[in-house]
Amino acid sequence: MSYKRTLVTCALPYANGPVHIGHLAGAYIPGDIYVRYLRMRGEDVLFICGSDEHGVPITIKARQQGVTPQDIVDKYHKVMKDAFTGLGINYDIYSRTSSQVHEKNAAEFFRKLYDQEDFITQESEQLYDEEAKMFLTDRLIEGTCPKCGNPHAYGDQCEKCGSTLSPEELLDPKSKLSGSTPVKKKTKHWYLPLDKYEPWLRDWILEQHKEWKTNVYGQCKSWLDGGLQPRAVTRDLDWGVPVPVDGAEGKVLYVWFDAPIGYISNTKELLPESWEKWWKDPETRLVHFIGKDNIVFHCIVFPSMLKAYGDYILPDNVPSNEFLNLEGDKISTSRNWAVWVNEYEAEFPGCEDVMRYVLTANAPETKDNDFTWKDFQSRNNSELLAVFGNFVNRAVVLTHKYFDGAVPQNLKPQPIDQETLEALKPCREAPTSARP
Repeated sequence: MSYKRTLVTCALPYANGPVHIGHLAGAYIPGDIYVRYLRMRGEDVLFICGSDEHGVPITIKARQQGVTPQDIVDKYHKVMKDAFTGLGINYDIYSRTSSQVHEKNAAEFFRKLYDQEDFITQESEQLYDEEAKMFLTDRLIEGTCPKCGNPHAYGDQCEKCGSTLSPEELLDPKSKLSGSTPVKKKTKHWYLPLDKYEPWLRDWILEQHKEWKTNVYGQCKSWLDGGLQPRAVTRDLDWGVPVPVDGAEGKVLYVWFDAPIGYISNTKELLPESWEKWWKDPETRLVHFIGKDNIVFHCIVFPSMLKAYGDYILPDNVPSNEFLNLEGDKISTSRNWAVWVNEYEAEFPGCEDVMRYVLTANAPETKDNDFTWKDFQSRNNSELLAVFGNFVNRAVVLTHKYFDGAVPQNLKPQPIDQETLEALKPCREAPTSARP
Protein backbone atom coordinates (compact mmCIF):
# COMPACT_ATOMS: atom_id res chain seq x y z
CA MET A 1 0.00 0.00 0.00
CA SER A 2 1.22 3.50 -0.80
CA TYR A 3 0.90 6.22 1.84
CA LYS A 4 0.65 10.00 1.67
CA ARG A 5 2.64 10.59 4.83
CA THR A 6 4.59 8.82 7.58
CA LEU A 7 4.30 9.37 11.33
CA VAL A 8 7.44 8.22 13.15
CA THR A 9 7.62 7.94 16.94
CA CYS A 10 10.46 7.02 19.27
CA ALA A 11 9.71 5.41 22.63
CA LEU A 12 9.17 8.08 25.29
CA PRO A 13 12.26 7.96 27.55
CA TYR A 14 11.55 7.73 31.25
CA ALA A 15 12.23 11.01 33.07
CA ASN A 16 14.00 9.69 36.16
CA GLY A 17 17.52 9.93 34.74
CA PRO A 18 19.56 10.95 31.68
CA VAL A 19 19.61 9.12 28.35
CA HIS A 20 22.46 6.66 27.83
CA ILE A 21 24.05 5.12 24.73
CA GLY A 22 21.92 1.98 25.05
CA HIS A 23 18.83 4.10 24.53
CA LEU A 24 20.43 5.77 21.51
CA ALA A 25 21.40 2.49 19.86
CA GLY A 26 18.04 0.89 20.59
CA ALA A 27 15.56 3.43 19.30
CA TYR A 28 16.61 7.04 18.90
CA ILE A 29 19.43 7.00 16.35
CA PRO A 30 17.64 4.38 14.16
CA GLY A 31 14.48 6.51 14.25
CA ASP A 32 16.41 9.65 13.37
CA ILE A 33 18.21 7.94 10.48
CA TYR A 34 14.90 6.76 9.05
CA VAL A 35 13.34 10.22 9.34
CA ARG A 36 16.35 11.82 7.64
CA TYR A 37 16.07 9.27 4.85
CA LEU A 38 12.38 10.04 4.30
CA ARG A 39 12.98 13.77 4.31
CA MET A 40 15.84 13.47 1.82
CA ARG A 41 13.35 11.70 -0.46
CA GLY A 42 11.01 14.66 -0.10
CA GLU A 43 8.33 12.67 1.73
CA ASP A 44 5.83 14.13 4.19
CA VAL A 45 6.97 12.95 7.64
CA LEU A 46 6.31 13.88 11.27
CA PHE A 47 8.78 12.93 14.04
CA ILE A 48 7.28 12.66 17.54
CA CYS A 49 8.81 12.01 20.95
CA GLY A 50 8.71 13.31 24.53
CA SER A 51 9.35 12.45 28.17
CA ASP A 52 7.42 9.71 29.99
CA GLU A 53 6.90 11.43 33.34
CA HIS A 54 4.63 9.27 35.48
CA GLY A 55 5.14 6.08 37.47
CA VAL A 56 6.65 4.72 40.65
CA PRO A 57 10.40 5.18 40.00
CA ILE A 58 9.88 8.94 39.76
CA THR A 59 8.04 9.06 43.09
CA ILE A 60 10.80 6.97 44.69
CA LYS A 61 13.53 9.30 43.44
CA ALA A 62 11.56 12.33 44.61
CA ARG A 63 11.23 10.85 48.11
CA GLN A 64 14.92 10.00 48.20
CA GLN A 65 15.91 13.54 47.25
CA GLY A 66 13.28 15.30 49.36
CA VAL A 67 11.70 17.03 46.35
CA THR A 68 8.45 16.70 44.43
CA PRO A 69 7.95 14.37 41.45
CA GLN A 70 7.44 17.47 39.31
CA ASP A 71 10.92 18.67 40.30
CA ILE A 72 12.38 15.37 39.13
CA VAL A 73 10.65 15.32 35.75
CA ASP A 74 11.37 19.01 35.12
CA LYS A 75 15.07 18.34 35.64
CA TYR A 76 15.38 15.26 33.47
CA HIS A 77 13.01 16.46 30.76
CA LYS A 78 15.45 19.29 30.05
CA VAL A 79 18.51 17.03 30.35
CA MET A 80 17.11 14.56 27.82
CA LYS A 81 15.77 17.17 25.43
CA ASP A 82 19.12 18.98 25.37
CA ALA A 83 20.97 15.68 24.87
CA PHE A 84 18.90 14.80 21.82
CA THR A 85 19.33 18.26 20.33
CA GLY A 86 23.08 18.07 20.89
CA LEU A 87 23.21 14.87 18.87
CA GLY A 88 21.31 16.43 15.99
CA ILE A 89 18.13 14.45 16.71
CA ASN A 90 15.54 17.09 15.94
CA TYR A 91 11.99 15.99 16.71
CA ASP A 92 9.12 18.03 15.36
CA ILE A 93 8.02 18.11 18.98
CA TYR A 94 9.57 16.77 22.16
CA SER A 95 6.88 17.24 24.81
CA ARG A 96 5.93 15.49 28.04
CA THR A 97 3.20 13.44 29.68
CA SER A 98 2.85 15.91 32.56
CA SER A 99 1.49 18.53 30.15
CA GLN A 100 -2.09 19.75 30.42
CA VAL A 101 -2.73 18.66 26.84
CA HIS A 102 -1.75 15.11 27.69
CA GLU A 103 -3.64 14.94 30.98
CA LYS A 104 -6.83 15.99 29.21
CA ASN A 105 -6.25 13.67 26.26
CA ALA A 106 -5.34 10.60 28.35
CA ALA A 107 -8.34 11.12 30.63
CA GLU A 108 -10.64 11.43 27.62
CA PHE A 109 -9.18 8.26 26.11
CA PHE A 110 -9.83 6.30 29.31
CA ARG A 111 -13.31 7.76 29.66
CA LYS A 112 -14.34 6.74 26.16
CA LEU A 113 -13.29 3.14 26.74
CA TYR A 114 -14.97 3.24 30.15
CA ASP A 115 -18.24 4.51 28.67
CA GLN A 116 -18.08 1.80 25.99
CA GLU A 117 -17.69 -0.77 28.80
CA ASP A 118 -14.39 -1.96 27.36
CA PHE A 119 -12.89 -2.37 30.84
CA ILE A 120 -13.56 -4.94 33.50
CA THR A 121 -13.14 -4.32 37.22
CA GLN A 122 -11.42 -6.66 39.62
CA GLU A 123 -10.96 -6.49 43.37
CA SER A 124 -7.81 -8.00 44.79
CA GLU A 125 -5.61 -7.96 47.85
CA GLN A 126 -2.42 -5.98 47.43
CA LEU A 127 0.42 -5.15 49.79
CA TYR A 128 -0.10 -1.94 51.74
CA ASP A 129 2.31 0.15 53.80
CA GLU A 130 0.46 1.18 56.97
CA GLU A 131 3.13 3.71 57.94
CA ALA A 132 3.28 5.42 54.54
CA LYS A 133 -0.49 4.90 54.12
CA MET A 134 -0.30 3.75 50.52
CA PHE A 135 -0.48 0.63 48.37
CA LEU A 136 2.88 -0.65 47.20
CA THR A 137 3.65 -1.41 43.60
CA ASP A 138 6.04 -4.26 42.88
CA ARG A 139 9.07 -1.94 42.72
CA LEU A 140 8.27 -0.51 46.14
CA ILE A 141 8.68 -3.94 47.73
CA GLU A 142 12.08 -5.45 48.48
CA GLY A 143 12.94 -8.82 49.94
CA THR A 144 15.03 -11.95 49.59
CA CYS A 145 14.86 -13.79 46.28
CA PRO A 146 13.58 -17.36 46.89
CA LYS A 147 15.69 -18.64 43.98
CA CYS A 148 19.16 -17.18 44.52
CA GLY A 149 19.03 -15.64 48.01
CA ASN A 150 19.68 -12.07 46.85
CA PRO A 151 18.45 -9.91 49.79
CA HIS A 152 17.64 -6.95 47.51
CA ALA A 153 15.21 -8.48 45.02
CA TYR A 154 12.22 -6.44 43.85
CA GLY A 155 8.60 -7.49 43.97
CA ASP A 156 8.61 -8.19 40.24
CA GLN A 157 12.18 -9.27 39.47
CA CYS A 158 15.52 -10.28 40.91
CA GLU A 159 18.18 -8.34 39.05
CA LYS A 160 20.90 -10.68 40.29
CA CYS A 161 19.58 -13.94 38.83
CA GLY A 162 17.05 -12.45 36.38
CA SER A 163 14.08 -14.38 37.77
CA THR A 164 10.59 -12.97 37.34
CA LEU A 165 8.88 -12.80 40.72
CA SER A 166 5.67 -11.72 42.43
CA PRO A 167 5.61 -9.88 45.78
CA GLU A 168 4.11 -12.96 47.44
CA GLU A 169 7.18 -15.01 46.54
CA LEU A 170 9.67 -12.71 48.28
CA LEU A 171 11.05 -13.85 51.61
CA ASP A 172 10.78 -11.24 54.39
CA PRO A 173 9.29 -8.50 52.17
CA LYS A 174 9.75 -4.90 53.27
CA SER A 175 8.39 -1.58 52.05
CA LYS A 176 11.06 0.55 50.40
CA LEU A 177 9.20 3.62 51.64
CA SER A 178 9.23 2.97 55.38
CA GLY A 179 11.08 -0.30 55.89
CA SER A 180 8.03 -1.81 57.58
CA THR A 181 6.47 -5.16 56.75
CA PRO A 182 3.52 -4.58 54.42
CA VAL A 183 0.06 -6.03 54.99
CA LYS A 184 -2.56 -7.16 52.51
CA LYS A 185 -5.47 -4.87 51.81
CA LYS A 186 -8.32 -4.98 49.29
CA THR A 187 -8.43 -2.55 46.37
CA LYS A 188 -10.35 -2.25 43.10
CA HIS A 189 -8.86 -1.55 39.67
CA TRP A 190 -9.88 -1.37 36.03
CA TYR A 191 -8.43 -3.85 33.55
CA LEU A 192 -8.21 -4.01 29.77
CA PRO A 193 -9.26 -7.56 28.82
CA LEU A 194 -6.46 -8.38 26.38
CA ASP A 195 -7.81 -11.91 26.05
CA LYS A 196 -10.78 -10.39 24.23
CA TYR A 197 -8.45 -9.01 21.55
CA GLU A 198 -6.30 -12.12 21.23
CA PRO A 199 -7.99 -13.55 18.08
CA TRP A 200 -7.74 -10.18 16.34
CA LEU A 201 -4.10 -9.72 17.43
CA ARG A 202 -3.22 -13.18 16.12
CA ASP A 203 -4.50 -12.31 12.67
CA TRP A 204 -3.19 -8.74 12.63
CA ILE A 205 0.33 -9.61 13.79
CA LEU A 206 0.98 -13.26 12.93
CA GLU A 207 -0.76 -13.20 9.53
CA GLN A 208 -0.67 -9.58 8.33
CA HIS A 209 2.75 -8.53 9.65
CA LYS A 210 5.10 -11.39 8.97
CA GLU A 211 7.57 -8.80 7.66
CA TRP A 212 8.23 -7.43 11.17
CA LYS A 213 11.71 -7.98 12.58
CA THR A 214 12.30 -11.50 13.88
CA ASN A 215 12.71 -10.43 17.50
CA VAL A 216 9.47 -8.40 17.42
CA TYR A 217 7.42 -11.06 15.65
CA GLY A 218 8.85 -13.83 17.85
CA GLN A 219 8.16 -12.04 21.13
CA CYS A 220 4.60 -11.23 20.07
CA LYS A 221 4.02 -14.86 19.05
CA SER A 222 5.36 -16.04 22.39
CA TRP A 223 2.96 -13.77 24.30
CA LEU A 224 0.00 -14.80 22.17
CA ASP A 225 0.83 -18.51 22.38
CA GLY A 226 1.01 -18.17 26.17
CA GLY A 227 -2.50 -16.71 26.28
CA LEU A 228 -3.23 -13.07 27.09
CA GLN A 229 -4.70 -12.01 30.41
CA PRO A 230 -6.55 -8.83 31.48
CA ARG A 231 -4.05 -6.06 32.24
CA ALA A 232 -4.55 -3.37 34.87
CA VAL A 233 -4.80 0.18 33.53
CA THR A 234 -5.02 1.95 36.93
CA ARG A 235 -2.79 2.18 40.00
CA ASP A 236 -3.09 3.39 43.59
CA LEU A 237 -0.76 6.40 43.44
CA ASP A 238 -0.84 10.14 43.89
CA TRP A 239 1.39 10.94 40.88
CA GLY A 240 -0.07 10.56 37.41
CA VAL A 241 -3.23 11.26 35.42
CA PRO A 242 -6.20 10.92 37.81
CA VAL A 243 -8.70 8.23 36.82
CA PRO A 244 -11.68 10.30 35.57
CA VAL A 245 -14.58 8.30 37.03
CA ASP A 246 -16.49 8.27 40.30
CA GLY A 247 -15.14 5.93 42.94
CA ALA A 248 -11.55 6.21 41.72
CA GLU A 249 -10.20 8.65 44.27
CA GLY A 250 -6.49 8.15 44.92
CA LYS A 251 -6.02 6.24 41.67
CA VAL A 252 -4.15 7.25 38.52
CA LEU A 253 -3.79 5.76 35.06
CA TYR A 254 -1.12 3.06 34.97
CA VAL A 255 1.97 4.44 33.25
CA TRP A 256 1.82 1.88 30.43
CA PHE A 257 -1.74 2.90 29.60
CA ASP A 258 -0.86 6.56 29.98
CA ALA A 259 2.53 6.77 28.19
CA PRO A 260 1.74 5.60 24.61
CA ILE A 261 -1.22 7.98 24.49
CA GLY A 262 1.51 10.61 24.82
CA TYR A 263 2.34 10.13 21.12
CA ILE A 264 -1.17 11.31 20.28
CA SER A 265 -1.10 14.11 22.87
CA ASN A 266 2.21 15.46 21.57
CA THR A 267 0.86 15.48 18.02
CA LYS A 268 -2.22 17.35 19.24
CA GLU A 269 -0.02 19.86 21.02
CA LEU A 270 2.03 20.46 17.86
CA LEU A 271 -0.86 20.45 15.37
CA PRO A 272 -4.09 21.24 17.26
CA GLU A 273 -6.03 21.82 14.03
CA SER A 274 -4.68 19.01 11.86
CA TRP A 275 -3.48 16.24 14.19
CA GLU A 276 -6.24 13.84 13.12
CA LYS A 277 -4.83 13.33 9.63
CA TRP A 278 -1.73 11.87 11.29
CA TRP A 279 -3.66 9.47 13.53
CA LYS A 280 -6.96 8.74 11.81
CA ASP A 281 -6.29 8.87 8.06
CA PRO A 282 -5.65 5.37 6.62
CA GLU A 283 -3.21 6.98 4.18
CA THR A 284 -0.84 7.73 7.09
CA ARG A 285 1.81 5.14 7.89
CA LEU A 286 2.62 4.82 11.61
CA VAL A 287 6.07 3.50 12.62
CA HIS A 288 7.24 3.07 16.24
CA PHE A 289 10.99 2.84 16.98
CA ILE A 290 11.49 1.13 20.35
CA GLY A 291 13.82 -1.01 22.46
CA LYS A 292 13.05 -4.72 22.83
CA ASP A 293 11.82 -4.28 26.41
CA ASN A 294 8.92 -2.23 25.02
CA ILE A 295 7.71 -4.71 22.39
CA VAL A 296 4.69 -6.06 24.27
CA PHE A 297 3.37 -2.59 25.05
CA HIS A 298 3.70 -1.23 21.50
CA CYS A 299 2.63 -4.36 19.63
CA ILE A 300 -0.05 -5.83 21.90
CA VAL A 301 -1.26 -3.41 24.59
CA PHE A 302 -1.31 -0.09 22.69
CA PRO A 303 -2.80 -1.55 19.47
CA SER A 304 -5.55 -3.15 21.60
CA MET A 305 -6.25 0.25 23.14
CA LEU A 306 -6.40 1.88 19.70
CA LYS A 307 -8.64 -0.92 18.39
CA ALA A 308 -10.99 -0.49 21.35
CA TYR A 309 -11.18 3.27 20.83
CA GLY A 310 -12.28 2.69 17.27
CA ASP A 311 -10.99 5.18 14.71
CA TYR A 312 -7.22 5.36 15.10
CA ILE A 313 -4.73 3.90 12.62
CA LEU A 314 -2.53 1.03 13.80
CA PRO A 315 1.26 0.77 13.58
CA ASP A 316 2.48 -0.52 10.24
CA ASN A 317 5.86 -1.47 11.63
CA VAL A 318 7.56 -1.51 15.04
CA PRO A 319 11.34 -1.77 14.53
CA SER A 320 13.14 -2.84 17.70
CA ASN A 321 16.84 -3.35 18.25
CA GLU A 322 18.41 -5.63 20.83
CA PHE A 323 20.41 -4.38 23.84
CA LEU A 324 23.78 -2.65 23.83
CA ASN A 325 26.18 -3.71 26.58
CA LEU A 326 29.08 -1.65 27.94
CA GLU A 327 32.57 -3.17 28.18
CA GLY A 328 31.12 -6.69 28.39
CA ASP A 329 28.60 -5.89 31.11
CA LYS A 330 24.89 -5.05 30.99
CA ILE A 331 24.19 -1.32 31.13
CA SER A 332 22.65 -0.57 34.53
CA THR A 333 21.33 2.79 35.63
CA SER A 334 21.09 1.65 39.27
CA ARG A 335 24.81 0.76 39.26
CA ASN A 336 25.67 3.88 37.23
CA TRP A 337 27.22 1.59 34.61
CA ALA A 338 26.46 3.57 31.48
CA VAL A 339 27.74 6.23 29.13
CA TRP A 340 25.38 9.12 29.75
CA VAL A 341 24.76 11.18 26.63
CA ASN A 342 24.75 14.56 28.38
CA GLU A 343 28.11 13.78 30.01
CA TYR A 344 29.58 12.55 26.72
CA GLU A 345 28.56 15.77 24.99
CA ALA A 346 30.18 17.81 27.76
CA GLU A 347 33.42 15.76 27.75
CA PHE A 348 33.71 15.41 23.96
CA PRO A 349 32.41 18.70 22.51
CA GLY A 350 32.14 18.62 18.73
CA CYS A 351 32.33 14.80 18.64
CA GLU A 352 28.60 14.08 18.62
CA ASP A 353 28.74 12.67 15.08
CA VAL A 354 31.54 10.30 16.12
CA MET A 355 29.24 8.67 18.68
CA ARG A 356 26.40 8.56 16.15
CA TYR A 357 28.71 6.82 13.69
CA VAL A 358 30.04 4.27 16.19
CA LEU A 359 26.57 3.37 17.49
CA THR A 360 25.29 3.03 13.92
CA ALA A 361 28.22 0.88 12.79
CA ASN A 362 27.85 -1.30 15.89
CA ALA A 363 24.06 -1.24 16.10
CA PRO A 364 22.51 -4.22 17.95
CA GLU A 365 20.08 -4.94 15.12
CA THR A 366 19.85 -8.73 15.41
CA LYS A 367 21.71 -9.53 18.65
CA ASP A 368 23.06 -7.83 21.75
CA ASN A 369 26.28 -5.95 20.92
CA ASP A 370 29.06 -4.53 23.05
CA PHE A 371 30.31 -0.95 23.21
CA THR A 372 33.95 -0.52 24.25
CA TRP A 373 36.04 2.62 24.39
CA LYS A 374 38.81 0.74 22.53
CA ASP A 375 36.44 0.10 19.62
CA PHE A 376 35.24 3.71 19.80
CA GLN A 377 38.87 4.89 19.52
CA SER A 378 39.64 2.47 16.71
CA ARG A 379 36.62 3.41 14.62
CA ASN A 380 37.31 7.11 15.09
CA ASN A 381 40.99 6.85 14.19
CA SER A 382 40.89 4.10 11.57
CA GLU A 383 37.54 4.53 9.86
CA LEU A 384 36.79 8.22 10.20
CA LEU A 385 40.17 9.94 10.45
CA ALA A 386 42.27 7.50 8.42
CA VAL A 387 39.86 6.66 5.59
CA PHE A 388 38.29 10.09 5.25
CA GLY A 389 41.60 11.83 5.98
CA ASN A 390 43.33 9.75 3.32
CA PHE A 391 40.69 10.78 0.80
CA VAL A 392 41.27 14.46 1.56
CA ASN A 393 45.04 14.02 1.56
CA ARG A 394 45.03 12.29 -1.84
CA ALA A 395 42.92 15.07 -3.30
CA VAL A 396 45.32 17.72 -1.98
CA VAL A 397 48.44 15.83 -3.09
CA LEU A 398 47.11 15.29 -6.61
CA THR A 399 46.04 18.92 -6.83
CA HIS A 400 49.61 19.98 -6.04
CA LYS A 401 51.11 17.38 -8.38
CA TYR A 402 49.02 18.13 -11.45
CA PHE A 403 47.65 21.66 -10.93
CA ASP A 404 50.38 23.46 -8.94
CA GLY A 405 48.25 23.44 -5.80
CA ALA A 406 45.43 25.50 -7.33
CA VAL A 407 41.89 24.25 -7.90
CA PRO A 408 41.62 23.96 -11.68
CA GLN A 409 39.03 25.82 -13.66
CA ASN A 410 36.88 24.79 -16.62
CA LEU A 411 37.40 21.04 -16.47
CA LYS A 412 34.12 20.32 -18.22
CA PRO A 413 32.26 19.00 -15.16
CA GLN A 414 29.68 16.30 -15.72
CA PRO A 415 26.06 16.70 -14.48
CA ILE A 416 26.80 14.59 -11.41
CA ASP A 417 29.66 16.96 -10.50
CA GLN A 418 27.37 19.96 -10.69
CA GLU A 419 24.70 18.18 -8.61
CA THR A 420 27.27 17.32 -5.96
CA LEU A 421 28.61 20.87 -5.76
CA GLU A 422 25.10 22.30 -5.49
CA ALA A 423 24.20 19.81 -2.74
CA LEU A 424 27.28 20.84 -0.74
CA LYS A 425 26.44 24.54 -0.64
CA PRO A 426 23.57 24.40 1.89
CA CYS A 427 25.58 21.94 4.02
CA ARG A 428 28.37 24.50 4.39
CA GLU A 429 25.91 27.24 5.30
CA ALA A 430 23.70 25.26 7.73
CA PRO A 431 24.48 24.90 11.46
CA THR A 432 25.95 21.52 12.44
CA SER A 433 22.74 20.30 14.16
CA ALA A 434 20.68 20.87 11.00
CA ARG A 435 22.95 19.01 8.59
CA PRO A 436 21.74 15.71 7.13
